[in-house]
Formats: sequence, structure tokens, C-alpha cells
Amino acid sequence: MPRNAPAPLIDGADEQAEALHALVLRSLDDDQALEIVSIPLSGKSNIADYMVIASGRSTRQVASMAQKLTERIKRELGRNVRVEGLPVADWVLIDADDVIVHLFRPEVRSFYNLERMWAFEERGPDERTPVVATR
Repeated sequence: MPRNAPAPLIDGADEQAEALHALVLRSLDDDQALEIVSIPLSGKSNIADYMVIASGRSTRQVASMAQKLTERIKRELGRNVRVEGLPVADWVLIDADDVIVHLFRPEVRSFYNLERMWAFEERGPDERTPVVATR
């Protein structure tokens, strides 16, 4: 970088998105979610920076993970989130703006297969390679 060039600005929104993403992954891991997948959406979609998909063994576990996650986001980051599907808890969607979280029962997850829909990046003219970070 040239001597007189201004220092690059650190985007506070990016830092907040990363903190939220880390909190989501940590919370799901703590609650023993199954098959946690994080899909980076930055540059691919303007709906969010990340989509996180995970499964619970039962509707009770899915509902519990969703409730705990929304509480942690509120307590640690001061954010309110939107939640859909909690009463039935086959598929719960948590929209935290920068991170969208889908929590499924395994059968419902395999039926909708969101990873397949979202986890691809162009590599060549007709070649697609999955881009999925799992934990």
C-alpha cells in the first residue's frame, strides 16, 4: 500500500455479520444440532451474508434449538429476529437479517434439500462444484 494511501475502512456491518454467524454456529453446536452446514451468500445473493442449515432429532429439539438461538441473539447482540414455523417445528426459519437459519427434522430436510439449491458456485462454463462449509 502506498505511504499516503488511506487505511482501508473496516466495515462494522461485516464485523456484525461475522459475529452473528459465529454465534449461530456456536449455539447450534452447543445444542447438539446435526449436520450443520454454513453457505456463504455474500456476492451471490443480497438476502443475507450466510445461510445456515441444521437438523434436530425431533420436533422438540428443533423447537428448543430455535428458541435458545433467538434468545442468545437477543441477549448477546441485542437483535430481534423473525421466526417462522415454531409451533409445528418440522422446519423453523430464523431470519436474523445477515444470517438466515433453517432448522429441520431430518426427513423434512432431505425432502427440501436446500443445500443443493444454494450451495453451488460457478467453476466453468458447464461445471458446478458444491461450496459448503460443514461443522
